[in-house]
Amino acid sequence: MYNYLVITASYWGFTLTDGALRTLVLFHFFKLGYSPFTLAFLFLLYEAAGIIANLAGGWLASRFGIRRMLVLGIGLQIGGLLFLSLLNPAWGAAVSVIWVVAAQGVAGVAKDITKTASKSAIKITSVDGNNQLFRWVAWFTGSKNATKGIGFFVGGLLLTTVGFKSALWLLVALLVVILVACFMALPAGLGVSNASKSVKELFSKSTGVNILAGARIFMFGARDVWFVVGLPVFLYSAGWDFWAVGGFLAAWTIAYGAVQALAPALVPRSPDGLRRELPAACLWIVVLTFVPAVLLLLLELGEAVPLERETIVIISLLVFGLPFAVNSSLHSYLILAYAGSRKAAEDVGFYYAANAGGRLIGTLLSGFLYQAAGLSGCIAGSLLMLAICSLLTFGLLRLADDPLDGRS
Repeated sequence: MYNYLVITASYWGFTLTDGALRTLVLFHFFKLGYSPFTLAFLFLLYEAAGIIANLAGGWLASRFGIRRMLVLGIGLQIGGLLFLSLLNPAWGAAVSVIWVVAAQGVAGVAKDITKTASKSAIKITSVDGNNQLFRWVAWFTGSKNATKGIGFFVGGLLLTTVGFKSALWLLVALLVVILVACFMALPAGLGVSNASKSVKELFSKSTGVNILAGARIFMFGARDVWFVVGLPVFLYSAGWDFWAVGGFLAAWTIAYGAVQALAPALVPRSPDGLRRELPAACLWIVVLTFVPAVLLLLLELGEAVPLERETIVIISLLVFGLPFAVNSSLHSYLILAYAGSRKAAEDVGFYYAANAGGRLIGTLLSGFLYQAAGLSGCIAGSLLMLAICSLLTFGLLRLADDPLDGRS
């Protein structure tokens, strides 16, 4: 329990800086006149690096232990923030974009190494079977996203009050404190196990892990395709200030995290941890898919709907948050339920590599679709991705007849 609390607290602090960094970069460069697609491009390496970082992070956590990987992830985040703070306003647009993309790449590696190590630790420190595992995963995931929401607000507030560079230095100071505390509080050997000896072994996953990884790609792509660039730019274009957009995104993410933490109360439980949870995952993904479908219809009806487009989008986003949070929490639990106990970190890393792939696709499409077709284009992309995610999730049902099928 002690190790779980230390890891959770460390990840809270890291996630706050990660959320603040996202808002700082997005709004700082939007204010400088960058197009929506260019804004999405700034996060390209951040998301792409996460694919490799998750795979490597899982393997490294098994080989060298969770404490070392947490320290490495936090240290990389400090380096990425300092690197970004060296950006010179006098540089041309091309050099500035390359510099920011590189800095974001470091931050992406840092985030996913830290996340993989932290979530793997939950599997290792849980001692009371699937009931405790679901509760711990839900609380960890929910509280992490609530903290990230606070980070969105902090980023917007810092950009407004102290400026871009000073905000980065303040985030570095916070991370230094977290790094020292994490190193001193955690045992060195936590999570060390037999790592895979070949690439083939590393990628040889169970059926359940593979299906969940595929579903994760499209579920998080469906969120980020309108959340990363389209929604913030839409709200700012509607007359909102930076701090107001950051505050709204913060409030949404905090509420989303709270629902994630409460997800175990909304999902029927079974003794084996899968027989009822898998049908619940199918039900909730269908509910989620209906939200962008209805939103797209309302946006296309235009003046026939007696509400402003801005109001429709805000209400829909609030509705979207509930089933998305439950789905995310369910998937985060299921991957640990299917993960092999001897190589949990590697299975988790593989799964979150797929998560990073989905975020990468969603981020690029968010900028491209918003520039090409506005927010409606982003919502249409979200709907298509969720439809594919639903088909993959229903593929898990065949494992319900034999709950051990597909486990490592």
